[in-house]
Amino acid sequence: MFMGILYLFLTFLFCFILVHLIKLAYIGIKSLKKPAPTEEKKPAPKPEPVYYIVEKKKARKANYSEPKEIKFKK
Repeated sequence: MFMGILYLFLTFLFCFILVHLIKLAYIGIKSLKKPAPTEEKKPAPKPEPVYYIVEKKKARKANYSEPKEIKFKK
């Protein structure tokens, strides 16, 4: 029983390390193939105008009518 768990753990560890080594090798090979990008200063494009949506606010009434009396039926 113990040997089976040990072999399972070692197999997982071996595969984990192998996959990461292959990934690192792929990244290394990929970086060797293309040259490092050279930074060229490009003129900054003109900023586009910003438009704001403005809603007109309704003016409040200066005069209010008298309050109405409400009667409820009992």
